[in-house]
Order: sequence, then structure tokens, then C-alpha cells
Amino acid sequence: MEHLDDSQEGISTERAFEADPIPSLSETITVRSLVVSFILGAALSAVAMKISLNSGFLPPLTIPAGLVGFYLSRAWIRVLDCFKVPHLPFTCQENTVIQTCVVACSAITFSGGFGTYILAMGKSAAGGDIEDKKNIVDPSIGRLITFLFLVSFSGLFILMPFRKVMIIRHRLTYPSGMATAHLINSFHTPQGASNARQQVRMLFRSMGGAILWDAFQWFYSAARGCGFRAFPLFGLEAYKRGFYFDFCMTNVAIGMLCPYIITISLFVGSVISWGIVTPYLQSKAGIWYSAELSSASLSGIRGYNIFIGVSMILADGLFNLLSILFCTLCAMYKSRRQPMQGGSEDDSDTQLPFHCLNAAEQQKVAQSFDDRRRAQVFVRDRIPNSVSILCYILLSVVSVVTIPYLYPEINSLHVTLIYLAAPVFAFCDAYGFGVTDMNLSSTYGKLAMLLISSVVGRSNGGVIAGLVACGIVMGTMCNSNSLMQELKTGYLTLTSPRAVFVSQAIGTALGCVINPVMFWALYRVQDGGGGDEDLLDVPYARVYRGIAMLSSGQNGLPMHSLWLCRVSFALALALSVFRDVAARKRWRVAEYLPSTICVAIAFVVPARMPIDMFVGSLAVYLWRRTDPRKSRAFSAAVASGLICGDGLGMLLSSVMALTHARAPICIKFVSNSDNVRLEAFLATLPKS
Repeated sequence: MEHLDDSQEGISTERAFEADPIPSLSETITVRSLVVSFILGAALSAVAMKISLNSGFLPPLTIPAGLVGFYLSRAWIRVLDCFKVPHLPFTCQENTVIQTCVVACSAITFSGGFGTYILAMGKSAAGGDIEDKKNIVDPSIGRLITFLFLVSFSGLFILMPFRKVMIIRHRLTYPSGMATAHLINSFHTPQGASNARQQVRMLFRSMGGAILWDAFQWFYSAARGCGFRAFPLFGLEAYKRGFYFDFCMTNVAIGMLCPYIITISLFVGSVISWGIVTPYLQSKAGIWYSAELSSASLSGIRGYNIFIGVSMILADGLFNLLSILFCTLCAMYKSRRQPMQGGSEDDSDTQLPFHCLNAAEQQKVAQSFDDRRRAQVFVRDRIPNSVSILCYILLSVVSVVTIPYLYPEINSLHVTLIYLAAPVFAFCDAYGFGVTDMNLSSTYGKLAMLLISSVVGRSNGGVIAGLVACGIVMGTMCNSNSLMQELKTGYLTLTSPRAVFVSQAIGTALGCVINPVMFWALYRVQDGGGGDEDLLDVPYARVYRGIAMLSSGQNGLPMHSLWLCRVSFALALALSVFRDVAARKRWRVAEYLPSTICVAIAFVVPARMPIDMFVGSLAVYLWRRTDPRKSRAFSAAVASGLICGDGLGMLLSSVMALTHARAPICIKFVSNSDNVRLEAFLATLPKS
């Protein structure tokens, strides 16, 4: 194929860096990059842990990782320059290594299941049903670290032999990885460095404001229910239904980052769930379920909400899985046919089902200067496929022996079957992820959970066995997806695959230690009752336990719950199909249809969370109306700072709880009649 000349290939990114030599591995993975990665990885892991435990939402942290990593490295260099200490120049390759290591470390929060399958095994997610000892396993830090090392490092090796197929042959875009690469490349131009400094200033300002706000709130939270975290924005009657604003900056920031339809769908779902369905179910107390059950019991009203949400989540996940698998197979088939048929440029927009994988357009610029140089760097480092395959086999054998020892509810045969099937499903998932930017590892994990739980049975610990199977699948697939995405970022920033792999491995190892330690500290605070009672709200943990319970047997489920699940499943599936058809047909109603998964999540999370997110979306909307330029440039930085500040504030609150420090003041909101009775009672007390 002929090369394109300068007039044909358009604007070239690599022309700006053509004079810069490609740094070696020792010049890319430096002491500076490792120290910055450790500091930033620990900070973002705390942020991700906060989000995972309290809301279940985990926005991408790649942009904050690349942005703050650039700022900290530049600050390091300035300090060395002040003392006239010689140092290596800071390159976009080193920036990529820092970003890869930090994201790998913080991503273990999600793939490690701290807010999902790990907590789903324990007493918190079981609620009042704690007498089923075979299906309750409380977290243990030694077990967590061992399990995470096994499944996470298996995911690193599972797709390494396919890296050239994914990145060069099929030219998968991995939109998030591509966006991160363009951001890192822009940082290392004079204008990009100036914009990065301004964004980092806004990030640190909002982070400091969030920390100060958390500290201010702490002084007024002397007892449960005290403080501003129960602000009755809609009145006291709505407050009793859970509709209030709790000033959680994390959820507000997530609302700033999410599209409007997401927050609106969550708000609509919370109105349906907590405003309509829950009051109706409460009227059936003593008829459908025992009125003496605690509000946390899955055999009572909480079980109805969980199982309705689970059925809707499964319906939407099944539809997306089948849809993406179909589109992925079409993309693979057409990409193989195109070189033989010579696809024309006229039909480039309809060659493939997703706009982000336009094979005809990519074919046209396949031999530009940027592509030639990037491909040369990408294939220069030879990582033997035999080494990757051998490492995966060895880790699989160790896992088959060790995991049943850690969790006796699952046997070696089940683990063996999972590791045999994992490469096939990981390839399909990574290909779909590269095409659509949708990570379906949790969907594959739920399918493995359904299968293993039903085979083992609830009487033999099927709930725990299914959750462990889900953890194996999620751990391997999440890490394989993350590695492929980071390889795409490295491809676009001229970072060698060996440097990306080593930094991913270092970040994974850090995450397998840092995250369990953080989780264990928070879990001990909660278990000891010394901190905030809502510290581990675990909405998604209850979802995962509900799925395992449904698949492992019907014992203990509330009356009519399966019937309600079937109805909810059918309605959710119909909504998902209708939304997809409306989007493809470009009907005007498509932009107003609520998201199925968000409506389902609203049955699981408290109503205050969608309200917080709605406030965040409203703030961004008003900001964009008043100052569109600044809102586009700084809204993501402000939101990231709020998330970071709230996560660090949570750690400070946990430290205060561990030291048994108590706030000096309690502030509460009560009705006028309650206030009259309170004043009358206080009048009877002797005056000091």
C-alpha cells in the first residue's frame, strides 16, 4: 500500500514530536514516575473506594490520573531545578506510564468487588437473614489480597498474545484510551501545559473546598441523624420516604459528569420506586411478608426492591450483551471481507455498526506518517507470546488449587471450567469494549454467577460459590480490558508495549495491596460501630447477593417476589428494545426515553443519591448557560476535585472514628409539632 504524503494525511500529531527521541524503558519507568504513581494511586483508590461503597457508580478516573500526574511530575522537576539537581526530561511516555499505573491501581476497587461481590458475601448485604451460615463469608484481608493477586494477574496475561491483532490489525479505537492519549499529547505542548495548569488549579480548589465542607459538617454530627446529611429539601413528609439532600459531594460531582438523561432517569426511577412501589408494598406488611422483619431483611420489603431492581438490571444487561455480541461479530466479519472486496469511500459511514470503528476511513489513512511511526514503535518490543501463555497457565493452575481453599463453597472443577472459557469470553469482551467503549465484564460475571449458583445450590453454599465465580470472571476480564485500553493509549503516545505492561503490572500489584488495606480499615470501622452507620451503604452488594439468591434457590424469598421479577424483567426488556429501535430510527422521542439500567438502579440505591446527582447536573446546566466556555474547560476538573476531596474527607472521618473522637454539636430538623413537644420536655428539666 502506498504511503500518504503530507498534503493527503492532514494534521499530524507525531510531526510535533518527530525530533524527540523515543525514550528507553529505564528512561520511561523512573523513580519519579513510580513515586508519583504510588501517591496518586493511593489517593484515587480512596476516591474510588468511597464511590464504590456508597453509590456503586464509578466514573472514569483516567483524566484526573493523567492531569494530576502531569502536574505532580512538573512540580517535582521544578523542585529539582531550584536545587540545580540534574534530571531526565518529563516526556509524554513517562506521563503515560504514570497514568497507566494509577488507573491500574484504582481500577482494582471495581474489579476487586469491594462494593459488589465481596461485600455481598458478608452480613451487611444479607441484612436480617444472617442465620444462613453456609452463605455468609465475612471479608478477611489475607484472603482478599491472595484472591486479587491470582485473578488480577491472570487478566494481564490472558490477551497479551492478541495485542497486535487488536491494536494494529483490527485497529480498534478504545475511545477512552484514545481520548486519554490525545490529552497526554496535548499536555506536552506549550498551550496544553498552560491549560493543564489552569485545570489543576480548579481541581485542587474544589478538592480543598470539599475537604473543608466535610470537616465543617463533622462538627454538627454528634449522633446518628445529626448534621446536614439529612437536609429535608422537599419537606418532612418527603424526608420520611428518603427524598432529601445529604450534601454528598461525590454524588453531586457524579451528576456533573453524567449526561442529563442519566440523572433524570435515576430521579424518575426513584420516584417510581420509593414514591409509588414502596408505599404500596408497605401496605402489604403482615400479608405478603412478616411485619416484624427488619427493614434490611431480604425476606421483607427490602427484598422486593432488590429483586425488582435485579430483574431489570438482568434484562437490560442481557439485551446489551446480545446486541453488542451481534454488532461485534458483524464488525469482525466486515473487517475481514473489506480487504478482499476493497470497500469504497462512499459507503464508509455504513460499513460498521458503530461510528467509532469506521474501517473504511481507517483504511484510507492507514499509511500516514503517524500510523507508520506508531506501528514501528509498537512492534519494536518483542514480548514472546509463549511467555504470556505459560504465565496464564501457571496462574490458572495455582488458582485452581488455591481458590477452593480460600472459598470451600466452590470446587476445583468449577474454577477450571471458568479459566478454560475465560480467554474466549475475554477476547469477545475486549473486542466489544474497543468498538463501543462498554465494559461488559460485570455482565459476564453475573452470567457465571447464575450458572455456578444454580449448579451448587443454596443448601451447599451456592450464593458464595456464585459470587466467587463472578469475582474470577470480573477480575480477569476487567484487567484484560484495562490493559488493551492502556496499550491503545501507549500506541498513540509512542510508549512501548513493554513499558505499558510493566507499569500495568506495578499498578495492579499496588492495587491488590492498597485497596484491601483501605477496605479493611473502613470495614472494621463499620463493624465496630464507631463511625458513620451509613459508611458502607453497599447498594450494589445487595444486587449481587440478590442475583445469587435467585439463581441458587427460592428459599427465603418474599411472597410474590418472583412474579414481580418476571413482570419487571419483561417491562425492562421492552423499554430497552424500544429505546434501541428509537435511537436507530432517529425518532424524536428517543432522547426523552429513560435509561433502563438507571431506572433499575433507583430501586436499589436510596432516593437521596439521585437527588444529589440531579443537583450536580442542574449546577452544570446553569453554568453552561451563564459561561459556556469556562464550563466546558473546567466542569470536569471541578467535579474531579469534589470527588477527590470527598474521598479524602471520608478517610479523615474514618480516622476520627477509629480514635473514638465525637463531634461536639448535634443539629437536627424536626416538625413544628415535634419542636413544641421538645421544648415542653426541655422546660421540665432542671436548669444548670
